[in-house]
Amino acid sequence: MLTIEQLEAACNGSEPVQLPPHVVDGPELSLQAMYYPFGFPVEVKSNSSQVLEQFEKMWGNFVKQHDTEPIRCEVQLIESSLTDCPPEPTYRVMLPLMIVVADADNYCIVDLEGGRARITISDAAMRHPLYAQYFLLALPICSIATRCATPVHAACVALDGRGVLMCGDSGAGKSTLSYACARAGWTYTGDDATFLLNGGTKRMVTGNCHQVRFRPTAMELFQEIGDRNITPRAAGKPSIELPTALMGIACAPTMRVDFIVFLNRRSGTEQLVPYSRDVARQFMRQVLFGPADSLALQYGAIERLLTAPVFELRYTGVNWAIDRLRTLVQEGQ
Repeated sequence: MLTIEQLEAACNGSEPVQLPPHVVDGPELSLQAMYYPFGFPVEVKSNSSQVLEQFEKMWGNFVKQHDTEPIRCEVQLIESSLTDCPPEPTYRVMLPLMIVVADADNYCIVDLEGGRARITISDAAMRHPLYAQYFLLALPICSIATRCATPVHAACVALDGRGVLMCGDSGAGKSTLSYACARAGWTYTGDDATFLLNGGTKRMVTGNCHQVRFRPTAMELFQEIGDRNITPRAAGKPSIELPTALMGIACAPTMRVDFIVFLNRRSGTEQLVPYSRDVARQFMRQVLFGPADSLALQYGAIERLLTAPVFELRYTGVNWAIDRLRTLVQEGQ
C-alpha cells in the first residue's frame, strides 16, 4: 500500500495516482487455450504456460464433438515457500458450488450450475504433475458431469457397431476385459469413466479412448505393459497407463450402447444371465451429485439407457468372457 505521504505527493503534483494491486488481487490471466475433454469445450485462462502444458497432457488428444456452452476455467499459479507435495484435498458441496481445499495455496471452487471453475495452485504442487492433474486441474470435469452428461462407472467396447457397456465395482475387471476385447478386434471407447449423453434417445456414451488404465496385476495378462511405470498413489489408485495410440487397436470416442453387462468374478461360475434393472439403476444413480434439475436430467438419461437389455456376466477367464460377449452381440442373448 502507498503511504499517505506518497498519496499526498502524487495528488499535489497533479499526477495520476497509480494504486498498486490490492493484496487479495490475483495475477492477470493473460494466457488462454481451448480444450475438449470427452468432446466438450473447456476454455482455460491462466497466468502460466506451465499450467496450460498440464492441460495439454490431460486433454490435448480430445477433439470437439459437442456444441455445448464452454466450461470456463481460470487457473492462477502462485509462488509458495513450500516444497513438499500438498495433502489430498477435502471436498465439500454447497450447492451450486463444489469446494475443494488441499491447503492455503491449493484450492478450487466449481460452479456446478454456471459452468465455471476457479483454481489456485502453487508452484510446489506443480512440481508434482500427477497430483496437480488428478486433484485440482481435472476438476472442471465436474461441471461437464452436472451440465452436459451423466457419468457412469463403466467401460465401453463395440463389435460390428454394437456397443457393450460393462459395469461393475472396482476390481471387477472393466479395464482388463475392455482392453482384452480391443486386442481381439473390438472397438474401444473407454475403460472406466464413461459419460452418457443426456440428450436424445440413442443411448450414446463417450469415453477416454486415448488410454487404458490398469491395476498392476494386469501385467500378468498383458506382456506389453510389463515395462510401464506404476502411477503413484497421489494420482489415485496405483495403476499403469497405456496410450492406445501405441497399441494399434480400433478406437471410437463415442459409441451407442446396445447391451449393458455387469461383471462378476466372484461367483466362480461362467455364464451370462439376465440382471435386475433396479439394481443397475441404483448402481448408476449412486455416483451422481449436483443441483436438483441436473439430477433430474441425469435420472432421465439413465432411464433411457436402461431400455437396453441388462445382463450379468459371471466369469473367471478373460478369453471365455470375450467369446461370450461376442455371442451376445451377434445373437442378442
